[in-house]
Amino acid sequence: MLKKVSFKLNDEFVLSYADKKVPWGPLGYFVYKRTYARKIEGTDRTEEWFETVRRVVEGTYALQQSHCKTMNLRWDADKSLRSAEKMYDKIFNMKFLPPGRGLWAMGTEMVWTKGSAALNNCAFISTDNIEDDPTAPFTFLMDMSMLGVGVGSDTRGKNRVVVQEPNITDEPFVVSDDREGWVNLIRTVIGAYFGRNDLPAEIDYSEVRAYGEDIKGFGGVASGPEPLSRLVDDIKRVLNERVGGVLSGADIVDIHNYIGKCVVAGNVRRTAEIMFGDPDDTEFLDLKTDIDALGDRRWASNNSVFAYVGMPYDEIIKRVANNGEPGFIYLDNAKRFGRLIDGPKESDTRVKGTNPCGEQFLESFELCNLVETFPANHDSLEEYLETLKYAYLYGKSVTLMPTHNQDTNAVMLRNRRIGVGMSGIVQAISKFGREKFLFFANEGYRIIQDLDTKYSEWLCISRSVKTTTVKPSGTVSLLAGATPGIHYDHSEYYIRNVRLSEDSKLVPPCIEAGYPVERCQYQPGSLVVSFPVKSVNFEKSKSDVTALDQLSLIRDLQTYWSDNSVSSTVTFTKDEVESLPEALRMYEEYLKSVSFLPISDHGYAQAPYIEITKEEYDELSSKITPLDVQDGHEVIERFCDGDGCDIPIEGN
Repeated sequence: MLKKVSFKLNDEFVLSYADKKVPWGPLGYFVYKRTYARKIEGTDRTEEWFETVRRVVEGTYALQQSHCKTMNLRWDADKSLRSAEKMYDKIFNMKFLPPGRGLWAMGTEMVWTKGSAALNNCAFISTDNIEDDPTAPFTFLMDMSMLGVGVGSDTRGKNRVVVQEPNITDEPFVVSDDREGWVNLIRTVIGAYFGRNDLPAEIDYSEVRAYGEDIKGFGGVASGPEPLSRLVDDIKRVLNERVGGVLSGADIVDIHNYIGKCVVAGNVRRTAEIMFGDPDDTEFLDLKTDIDALGDRRWASNNSVFAYVGMPYDEIIKRVANNGEPGFIYLDNAKRFGRLIDGPKESDTRVKGTNPCGEQFLESFELCNLVETFPANHDSLEEYLETLKYAYLYGKSVTLMPTHNQDTNAVMLRNRRIGVGMSGIVQAISKFGREKFLFFANEGYRIIQDLDTKYSEWLCISRSVKTTTVKPSGTVSLLAGATPGIHYDHSEYYIRNVRLSEDSKLVPPCIEAGYPVERCQYQPGSLVVSFPVKSVNFEKSKSDVTALDQLSLIRDLQTYWSDNSVSSTVTFTKDEVESLPEALRMYEEYLKSVSFLPISDHGYAQAPYIEITKEEYDELSSKITPLDVQDGHEVIERFCDGDGCDIPIEGN
């Protein structure tokens, strides 16, 4: 780890922003207070935005300063302070934002003591080398998930290792009250079924803190030992049924998903999972259609196939039409190409899969580090290019701090992969026009490459193997009022419903501010808060664009902007189902990852998005006053923060 240093902005500069108006989106301040505002020690309140931005910027430049000090490189204090002030202004005014991971963890003590894993969004771990260590994929998942990192994996290791009858030891296993203790227990239990160690007859959970107690550092409250005990029983059941045989692909998925469910149990953490399988593996394809008595676990991950140009699509699309899965990732395209306009480069041939949202192709053990820009929040190309400098600097700075995992560091310190992203893309196209927006994208990419050469030479580190992306976004885009990633908005006027527990500290301020609050019809003990939203720079809703329109936009962003990948969920109607195979054949050479979701009239009351008229919006808005929230934090930040990649929590 780097040694901690102290970088400070001038108090006078920061306080000059204390009373400035923040350009929040309709849900921005609520989401910020709920998710990212940290408790201020010695007070009864959480941070305000000008304080969060200070923590993030000071943490970012402290990483640069510490690296220079460690490597005995030149550090210009005056120049860095001017640069930090510019980054502060850009973040404060939401020209760009760090990922939710950064808003929550950057500038905290945890980064200096635990490393940079908590600053990274997502990861990938392959089972391709499962013969070397059958526990490694599962313990990596457990470890990173407990830090809030979403993890992708695969079934490449299926049918390669034999499950053995474990030897039993009478020596009890005492679970220590930390992340390492939970991971070590899972390593011990799984390892016993592959001859690596004995299986303890007794597991002592007495040191694990009780449900509801505070978790220091990462925040939140403890789930108690019950989810961990349940996970051990679930893993043992899967492996006991396979003793004498080989570990199947379904077994790999099930164990991954049981781990994910354990991590989110008690609603105290968030994580995400995606699993990849072969397109001709019918067992994998049917994991969510052939549900048995234990099938609930199989909804804990998104599933996708390793697609290839020229593959048959018809049978898979039949499954997609039912539940939107599996998705498709084109690994060969990702290995051969950065941006499509630059032609084949073969510069990233060791990638094995993607993060759960599909915007970053990764090697096994690699994490991804994202940052988000909002081109529609700018008025000129020059202004946007300046923003890209500071967004790039944030991402590159995160790569300076190693993680706690040696295998991960061996990959990440070599690749220095970052993902400078765009959000509010359809808003930017509406504001500037498609041709001018794509010119912004092309020029922006060129500037980032120049910056990467300049700053990599200054820091004496390797250039980043890839630098740009389009992530799905979610909570971060809500702060700025931007449409998420490449996606279209629900409608011009709509209600965004958010569910809270009935004892949430956020409920009284919402009621006081005039937002409609009612009991949740689906989950006892929960309330639903309704936020009226008017889309900015609105032209089309997601129900107004065809699947071909959406695939065309993915192609353009993959051509001119993203050298990583473009994360997109293409929505389609019943009438478009039969044409989807041909649509994929038309665009498969331009895609790295894509998933699909049917548009349906679900008829649910209190749905997340409900279209309303302008008159209804005006009436609701007229009753609303500014939120006043002193202490509202209750959600621990999640991975890539897309709307659709949460692991479901039991009862939700």
